[in-house]
Amino acid sequence: MPHPRESWQIDTAHIGRLVHFFDELESTNTAALELAASEPDGFAVVADHQTAGRGQFGRVWHARPGSSLLMSVAIHPPPELSRAVVLTALAGVAVGEAIFALSGLQARLKWPNDLLLSGKKVCGILIERHAETAVIGIGLNLSQKADEFAAAGLPEATSLLVAAGSPIEPRSAATTVIRCLDQEYGRLLGRERVAVEADWKWRVGLLGRHVSVELNDGTTVGGRLVEMGFDGLELHGADGAVRALVPESVRRIFPQRESV
Repeated sequence: MPHPRESWQIDTAHIGRLVHFFDELESTNTAALELAASEPDGFAVVADHQTAGRGQFGRVWHARPGSSLLMSVAIHPPPELSRAVVLTALAGVAVGEAIFALSGLQARLKWPNDLLLSGKKVCGILIERHAETAVIGIGLNLSQKADEFAAAGLPEATSLLVAAGSPIEPRSAATTVIRCLDQEYGRLLGRERVAVEADWKWRVGLLGRHVSVELNDGTTVGGRLVEMGFDGLELHGADGAVRALVPESVRRIFPQRESV
């Protein structure tokens, strides 16, 4: 692994007290997992460029050097928080708050792990776990222009530059995101789970709506989403049937007017 270009500290309680910034890595998630045994809990890895970045469901993540915040943080959460749904919600709420702080815009969460501005993807989140280590990977588009996305065949992507009109440097974005992650993680550790859960529901924005739910086994079910939480989802079908779903069994959720 290359040496970091620089390292710095942030005065946080849990996440980001040590940040390593690299010019280039294969993957910040991979680097964070490799370094987890020797670095303090909650350290962060940031890179200007990734050569083998990855996203949810095995997708490949590409970004022009310096155009995105490419960051991973490694934590050792207690067992009750070491669940994919909780960690993804933690990251989604935190990055949503960071986007608002950086741009004044409110992002929506597309289940399970994409943040959208005006319906276009501005950030992807990837949670990976190994033994007691959980890594939260974040790819937040900062300075790409619309023609870059068009040339890459990504018409449904956007950046904070496109959406808000002003460039944001990766280091500034990293500091803001880390502070928001630290705050939300502290809320979870401090038994404020219900508050984080409520913010997560609001950012997803589908509670009470008719949705289609694609499950990991390939089947799709529909109904009105009447409950959504870390412990389960509840759908009411048109025939009156009630279906309870485990969050980890859900691949995607769409409003019913959208195709799946």
